[in-house]
Amino acid sequence: MQQKNGNGTFTSKLGFVLAAVGSAVGMGNIWMFPYRTGQYGGAAFLIPYLLFVALFGYVGLSGEFALGRLTGTGPIGSYEYAMKSRGKKGGALLGSIPLFGSLGIAIGYAIIVGWVLKSAAGALTGTLMAADPESFFAQMSGAHFSSVPWHAVVVVLTVAILVFGVSGGIEKINKVMMPAFFILFLIIAVRVAFLPGAMDGYRYLLVPQWEYLLQPKTWIMAMGQAFFSLSVTGSGMIIYGSYLSKKEDIVHSSTMTAALDTCAAMLAGFAVIPAVYAFGLDPAAGPKLLFITLPRVFQQMPAGRVFALLFFISVLFAGITSLANMLEAVSEAAQTRLHLNRKAAVLLAGAATLAVGLFIEYEPLMGKWMDIITIYVVPIGAILGAVMIYWVLGVKDIKKELMEGRSKPLGRMFDPLAKYVYVFLAALVVLFSFVIPGGIG
Repeated sequence: MQQKNGNGTFTSKLGFVLAAVGSAVGMGNIWMFPYRTGQYGGAAFLIPYLLFVALFGYVGLSGEFALGRLTGTGPIGSYEYAMKSRGKKGGALLGSIPLFGSLGIAIGYAIIVGWVLKSAAGALTGTLMAADPESFFAQMSGAHFSSVPWHAVVVVLTVAILVFGVSGGIEKINKVMMPAFFILFLIIAVRVAFLPGAMDGYRYLLVPQWEYLLQPKTWIMAMGQAFFSLSVTGSGMIIYGSYLSKKEDIVHSSTMTAALDTCAAMLAGFAVIPAVYAFGLDPAAGPKLLFITLPRVFQQMPAGRVFALLFFISVLFAGITSLANMLEAVSEAAQTRLHLNRKAAVLLAGAATLAVGLFIEYEPLMGKWMDIITIYVVPIGAILGAVMIYWVLGVKDIKKELMEGRSKPLGRMFDPLAKYVYVFLAALVVLFSFVIPGGIG
């Protein structure tokens, strides 16, 4: 049942991995990971984080890729396939939950990326460097319909990429934007290393505070950060997996994706936190770090206008590649369920994203919207995906798909790790998202 929608496949393993990394690398890597690392023990936090990344990459990411490749479709069709394998109905309805999560995130994400685009333009023209950062941010987020042109441009750009299809659009743009993201952040990180006072930022990130490993919340936050950083949300990675050739080794691709996503998070940390500390500012996470604190850093830094432009362009690339994955999941569903051609489906997905987003451009409204989606909808979609893959469809069928394109057998621990440990941890992600204020992702 592979590739019924006619969208084609990724033409190379590199293209697929970069697209998956583009989906995974986003705002959470840039404004959440560095702050959370320092907040929960510095280098000590990296121990549980890397353990969870390894586990979620090995069984979570690979499971979603395999389900997509097996069924050749997105979450609605994949969940339906899994349920029918048990003689049950309702898979399409369950699959719509993570799909709504993708659309919901896309709606808010497009607004934030619009702010990034305006900040990049402000760095280019110099208006960002001359303005008070709080006032600049308030102008683009502090009222209804305050960022319409920038917001619209982001959606139009993403739609334009998707119209060209999997190999001609998604793969090509990620082959450019993802290497550029790493290069630009590396340039910034090297420059930041020479700032007086940057050493305090490195201490915040790297000096281990081992006592934090005895605190359950450190492990909970590391788990949440790893889970959502890899985008194992039961939707977007399934759709990219559906475009993957049978010749490719999914487990190896998953490992590469997890490794590069972690490198992106670490690189962001080395670029952002030492710069903030160099000028004695607060490294608190969230929009404030990106749109208020860092512009203040660039205003005080020699050649700050150039580095501000490089920074916001790199963040723009991360945002566009993530948004492309979200809208691809939605447009594929429109193709298969509404029987639209690709162009019409992509335009519909983009129009829906923009139409709803226009009414929540006011930052407090956008924040509430994103809290609802990321704290409640997305975690539920994630546990549904885990259960569908390893309990409903079953480990045997997924392992058979994972062995396509792979010569080395999976380890003996794969079955218990996937069926019991991973699914249990996905359930904990839902539980903690509900009970911990602000969620854990």
